[in-house]
Amino acid sequence: MTELRHRGATDKELQHQNSEDKGSETEGKERDGASDNETKSDSGVPEVPVSADDTPEVLNKALSGLSSRWKNWWVRGILTLAMISFFFIIIYLGPMVLMMIVLCVQIKCFHEIITIGYSVYHSYHLPWFRTLSWYFLLCVNYFFYGETVTDYFFTLVQREEPLRILSKYHRFISFALYLTGFCMFVLSLVKKHYRLQFYMFGWTHVTLLIVVTQSHLIIHNLFEGMIWFIVPISCVICNDIMAYMFGFFFGRTPLIKLSPKKTWEGFIGGFFATVVFGILVSSNNPLPVLRLVFAECFYIDLGTLDFANTIPGHGGIMDRFDCQYLMATFVNVYIASFIRGPNPSKVIQQLLALRLDQQLHIFNSLKAHLTEKGLLPALEEAA
Repeated sequence: MTELRHRGATDKELQHQNSEDKGSETEGKERDGASDNETKSDSGVPEVPVSADDTPEVLNKALSGLSSRWKNWWVRGILTLAMISFFFIIIYLGPMVLMMIVLCVQIKCFHEIITIGYSVYHSYHLPWFRTLSWYFLLCVNYFFYGETVTDYFFTLVQREEPLRILSKYHRFISFALYLTGFCMFVLSLVKKHYRLQFYMFGWTHVTLLIVVTQSHLIIHNLFEGMIWFIVPISCVICNDIMAYMFGFFFGRTPLIKLSPKKTWEGFIGGFFATVVFGILVSSNNPLPVLRLVFAECFYIDLGTLDFANTIPGHGGIMDRFDCQYLMATFVNVYIASFIRGPNPSKVIQQLLALRLDQQLHIFNSLKAHLTEKGLLPALEEAA
């Protein structure tokens, strides 16, 4: 943008010179034309569009007499209650529906972020950006969900020959799919635009890391128990609501220049309200939930613009789920570090995948170890 401003200043200087020196009018026009073309080419990077008002017409009519501040309050409040109700409904429907919802949210968040990049990329008329972005999304989901199915449904996979082959060569197939996409990207490169194309290639991969990887961790948390899904999401919801309410009624001190609407009053009020909420939902052992609360309260949305206008008063789906993704990562790391122990079922799965001679060797080694510890004779006598 700085470069564009400098070029705009150059255009004004050229116009000023043209008005003073009529003899160089033709030359000035040529320079103006070249500068205009160059500016037009580089100005393909569009300015951020002003968010449209997507509030339903029914709410607009009902709230027409209120100021914009209170109108936004009621719109956010009504749609927040609707989203909380939907949250309870999908929990009631069970884990499989939750996984499908997580996948749908992931796809929508990916679409919102990629659309921002596409608005830049499309203006240069360069090929295949969206096609490759969605292709990489498919590849990454194939890899992650294939790993999950193999880990948690190993016995079922081994029963079916096609599934067993896909499971055995899953990572090779995933790598081959990714390599195919990379070759397609190389073939799409256009001279004089390499830098922009590699920039957008990186944009796609960072989006995959932020959205797809972290949404996959939500699925992993679900397999550890519904509590690891419900409580973190509830803490995020509580913190978002209470921070907004404290900021709306008591906010006076800006929290950060990058996001001027956020205030210290809202941050502190949301923090203590979430701590109280965490204690209430974990009266038996509040320590794990309090750790989640402390992590969540520092995951502040620093964006000054919404990703989209999917939810009136809230922005896009990504605006509602950015902290959820960060919390999913924290919860997964917390479970792996402090909760989860060795999993006997996974050890047995790995043993069954070995050759028969390897299984027999492990059996003899385990038998000798148990005999040495004095456990095996006791088991034989009991039998």
